[in-house]
Amino acid sequence: MIDFITAGFVLGCSAGFSPGPLLMLVISETLTHGTRSGVRVALSPIITDFPIIAATLFLLMNLSGYHGILGALSLAGGLFVLYTGYHSLRARPVELDLPKEPPKSLRKGVLTNFLSPHPYLFWITVGAPLLTRSLKVGPVAFVAFIGSFYLSLVGAKIVLAVAVGRSRAFMGSRVYLWIMRLLGALLTFFALLLFREGVKLLGIW
Repeated sequence: MIDFITAGFVLGCSAGFSPGPLLMLVISETLTHGTRSGVRVALSPIITDFPIIAATLFLLMNLSGYHGILGALSLAGGLFVLYTGYHSLRARPVELDLPKEPPKSLRKGVLTNFLSPHPYLFWITVGAPLLTRSLKVGPVAFVAFIGSFYLSLVGAKIVLAVAVGRSRAFMGSRVYLWIMRLLGALLTFFALLLFREGVKLLGIW
């Protein structure tokens, strides 16, 4: 149980704090239309991700007996997480000189997240395999992973919206950079665990 909560927290925080299209939209909305607008955009993954989760989970449950495929997915997930961790370790201050635009609604945030490749890559290679394993433990483990992931993902973006609303300098501060580097170290460790799982499923080790 603790393993799934920890994994959800680390992966969710990483996705929440890492620069990307949705985070840039959160920041842009906060700077141009206030913190409330940024918070509304931060909530969009709750809407967009569940169809992706359902589709990938259904696919993986039908492949549960194919250890070779699951092993390859675990190795791919390890590479994805390692890549994300590497960029977190090399985090740089985020530029906030964003153009003024008309107000964007939650619908705009949903569209931005839905068209981004990151949710698809994450759930296919990392998220859905973890959910499949959590279901084998029990429904409580499943809910624990989903809950901790989205609580930290959305919570991180809301924290950034509030911080940017109070000070434009936050995204270039040492606090933000150290948060990213800590998450990068945790993601690197998690990637190694995924590599180990993939090697076991492939019968190499």
